[in-house]
Amino acid sequence: MSRRCIALLGGSFDPVHNGHVALGSYFAKLLFPDELRLLPAGNPWQKKGLQASPEQRIDMLKLAFDGLPVPVTIDRQEIERNAATYTIDTLRQLRADLGPQISLVFLIGADQLLQLHTWKEWNRLFDYAHICAASRPGFVLDDAHIPGQVAQEFARRAGTPEQMRNCAHGLAYVATNLAIDISATEIRAALQHGERPDSLIPPGVLDYIKQHHLYQN
Repeated sequence: MSRRCIALLGGSFDPVHNGHVALGSYFAKLLFPDELRLLPAGNPWQKKGLQASPEQRIDMLKLAFDGLPVPVTIDRQEIERNAATYTIDTLRQLRADLGPQISLVFLIGADQLLQLHTWKEWNRLFDYAHICAASRPGFVLDDAHIPGQVAQEFARRAGTPEQMRNCAHGLAYVATNLAIDISATEIRAALQHGERPDSLIPPGVLDYIKQHHLYQN
């Protein structure tokens, strides 16, 4: 009996954009997970107030990830948590809920990789999940690109997607051929100026934003 694998993608998703979809899609093809679980943030400690409501962000996620070649679910635990949301708490809860055998793979983008050392108990994340990071072409896992402690931890824990599927947690993988440079801040600014950032947001999400008059002021 093969081990189940769940890929986890968290974020504010305010709004969800093509970078998020590309990240989820890329690792869905690389890892062949049984499920991609989206984790919209409730009150992320590193970001100021969110503009769209939790329900609106969930609606947009459903539109954005429709049609991916893997079952997609949305986990509401961070939204329903009344305190500040930290990834370590979320992974701890998921591991408690899902048991010790299942493979959990937490997906992050290049910007999150650069900030990983500032996250609460960042090196304990590996006690509960693997971490897959996407980076831009030409990225090298060294001190010049990311903080030394993160580079050392990723080098020490380096594993393949196949190895990640076959054990529960503790490995790291960096994909160096995913060029995504999309900022939700820039998208919100464009929408406030009446522009249509068609190349940055899935069409269904852009329509939803317009219908609900989001990010106008």
